[in-house]
Amino acid sequence: MSQRVRLKQLPLAVYREVAAHLQLLDGVRVVLHPQRSQEFDYSLSQIDSLEVDYDLPVSEGVEQQVQKILAYYGDRYGAWEIVD
Repeated sequence: MSQRVRLKQLPLAVYREVAAHLQLLDGVRVVLHPQRSQEFDYSLSQIDSLEVDYDLPVSEGVEQQVQKILAYYGDRYGAWEIVD
């Protein structure tokens, strides 16, 4: 199971901080997908999205912790957008 989210203007350092926090949870792996835009936009992050992969079966507690961590950063930097 995986979940992919983005916050378009989140700085690279903060994406790395979020990834580090999430990877502390048992059974969670994080992949940072780089920005692939052909046009430079200073306001965009260097990261396109963050993908959270869960080991199966997913513990309800782990999933809740992931959501809490994402909510913490969402409260400070804006709402996460779900990527299909």
